[in-house]
This record gives sequence, structure tokens and C-alpha cells, in this order.
Amino acid sequence: MKRIIVIGVGAQGSTIAKRLNDHPGVSEIICADYERKAAEALSSSLNKATALKLDASDVNNVIRAAKGCDLIVNGLPLDFNLLVMEAALAVNASYFDMAGPMEDIGFVESYKLLFSEWHEKFKAKGLTAFVGAGSSPGLANIMAREAVEKMDRCETISIYVFENVLTRRFTPFWWSPEVAFWDMAYQTFRFENGKHVTDRPFSRPIRMKLRGIDREVRMVDHEHDEPITMGLLADNVLKGVKNVEFKYGGFGVKLSELFHRMGLLSDKPVDVDGTKIVPMDLILKLCPPAPKYPDELKAIINDGVVAEEAAFLVRVEGYKDENPIQIDSYAMGPGLVEAFETSGLSHEAYLTGQCASVFVKMLVDDAFTEKGVFVPEQLEADAREYCVRNLADLGVTIDETQQQKSLYSRDCRKNGAKRQQGALHRTKQDARTPSIA
Repeated sequence: MKRIIVIGVGAQGSTIAKRLNDHPGVSEIICADYERKAAEALSSSLNKATALKLDASDVNNVIRAAKGCDLIVNGLPLDFNLLVMEAALAVNASYFDMAGPMEDIGFVESYKLLFSEWHEKFKAKGLTAFVGAGSSPGLANIMAREAVEKMDRCETISIYVFENVLTRRFTPFWWSPEVAFWDMAYQTFRFENGKHVTDRPFSRPIRMKLRGIDREVRMVDHEHDEPITMGLLADNVLKGVKNVEFKYGGFGVKLSELFHRMGLLSDKPVDVDGTKIVPMDLILKLCPPAPKYPDELKAIINDGVVAEEAAFLVRVEGYKDENPIQIDSYAMGPGLVEAFETSGLSHEAYLTGQCASVFVKMLVDDAFTEKGVFVPEQLEADAREYCVRNLADLGVTIDETQQQKSLYSRDCRKNGAKRQQGALHRTKQDARTPSIA
């Protein structure tokens, strides 16, 4: 029986806690959050949980809160990752999060640090740290690894996420606007010809047709974990992949790009009639927060859902028996209305939270017992099968198609020709819509 602390009980953290509450191998769940109301609201609905108000900015607070726990689930912003990992080592607990750290040393360098120094720290204590494990990153990495295993060598991995869930009540993001806008404004990363490359925000736009959407949609490069970790692990687990990219599209991207062009996503103060104002601070002050509680989601849905459009596609290109091959995989999960009706969550919170809950369950069930720091693409076949099977039980499924290619060309890939598409459903009656972390 395992004792677990969930730090940060927002949409994803609360979803994980609810799943753990039903697990026979879990004896106690500590629901810890800076906002006491959130911790108490969640714990009161669970029979194995207790609430704790926690200021996680001080590592000693985290150590005291996590003492005696077997596993720490970190649902906090990325800035807290290494601090919480330090606490995990101090109390001899394993560790889990849904996105890797972004320290001042740089995104690539932060992951290099995890795979070297932090890996050895956890391994030496006989502990497991599983990082970057939500839907994307997380499920996307497993989908890519599954496809790569069907090839002799891998050339390119492309992850395309399109989200265009529109409601009459202005809801620009279904997760933290602060995280979303800062991610949008940050430089992009890709793995190109065997090297990590940085670029400006919203770079390398393409237009592509996705199944179920009656028009071509615009996709741009976006700062994300997958090109970082897959590039670092290219030769170890991805058969020498040379190129990895993450592209994002939809209403939130369009809105952010317009703000970026106007300078509104800048953290540099500007003078407005003698008053210094940081544009990003103003945007975050005025932007409505993502809906957090069921009554908020219900009110938004009751006001009216205009459209539910989305796609979550992982495309892998490589060679099998010296013949070019392309494997397209896409993930499906409930859309906004269905997710709320079945779980009281938004579509985004459902997919990310359920994926994360399965990865955590994998650790509780000892379906993955390697010691050190790991990311999802490092899971071997049995652990990947465990995750896919358990996700299917929660209504999150993966479809895969293969095609032999008579001519292999990245130029063809770039212009969006003959793209196998992720799926979407736009009606309230059938709204199984993919989403992201």
C-alpha cells in the first residue's frame, strides 16, 4: 500500500488524485495546494484523502509535507520541478510530473541535467523519477516510440496538435493562461539534421488538411518538450531519428500570435503616459482564467458551445527493409461536452489528467521499476502496452495507419501533401476531441 502526495490540485492534479482514490494499492492521498479551498474541495470528495495548505516555494515545506510518502505527484508550474525533485530525494520518495523543467541554463540543458546528474541521484537512492508524462508530452512520446519500433531506422517525427474549441463565453485557454502565453512567447525548439535548433516564436508556418475539418488549418512551431527529449535520446531509443518537430494551431495560437506581433507578450516595461507597464502583466491581468471548478465549466457550456475542432497526430517517417514508410497515429478522447458530462472536467483536463493518471498508476502497480530519471519514450514494450490498455479503459484510444512511400521527401512533408489526419467530432452528441498538456 502506497502513501502519495499530490502537490498542486488543479485540473490535472485533481484528476490524478481521483483515480488514485479508487486504486486498491493506495492507502492515503495528501491533497496539497497553496489555495486551501482547492485542497479541501478535492479531499472532501475522496475517502482516502486529506487536505493540506502548502507553500511549495520553500523546499523545507515540501519535505515536511511529503515525509513518509512513497510517491510525489507534482502538478505545479515548471519552475518548481527541481525543488520538488530535491524534496523527493530528501524523503526517499519517487517522483512524477507532466512537463520537464526550464531552468535559466536553457531547455535543452535542463533536460541534459535531468538525464545525467539527477538520473544518478535517483538511481543511487533506488528511486524512480518519471517526467514529462501527460498527453503531450507523454502519450505523444509513446505513440512515436510505438511507430519507430516498426521501422529499421527513423528519419522524422512530427507532432501536430490543433485545438479550436470555441464557446460563446470568451475562453481563450482551457489551462493556465499564464503558462500558455509564456510558452507562446518563448523561442521554439526543433531537432533538425541531428542537432537542436532554436527559432523565433510562431516560426515555419504550414497549412494542412485534417480529417473532419472542412478547411486547411495553419500550424506553427511551438516550444515543447518532445523535440528536446527525442533529440537527446535519438540514438538510444528512436533508431537514430534526425528530425523532430512540434507544431501547434487553433484559436489560442492565433490570438497569441496577434498579441506577440503587437508586443503585448513582452516582459519589457513600456512607458504609457509616464507610467511603466509590462505588457505581459497587463494581458495576464485582463485574460479570463481557465475554468477550474465544475460550476464554472457548466456555466460556460450552458452559454453555448460554438465549435469543437481538434486533432492530435503523431507522424513518423523512416525506412523498413530499405523502403520508405510513413506511420500516422492519432489519439482520441472526449470533447468538452462529453468530458464534462462524464467527469466534470474540460476536454483538455480530461485527456492530460487521464494520461497522467495512467502513468502514475503504472508506478503504483510497479509496471515500471527502473531506477533513475526517465521520460515516456524510454518505456519498453510491456510498459507501453500497459499504458495504452489502461488509457483505452478510460476512453482514450490510438488509431494507427501505415503507408509505403514510393518517394521519400521532407519537402513533400512540409507542404502538407497527402497528410493522414487526426480525427475530430464537432457535434455535442459525438464530441470526442483530442487535446494537449
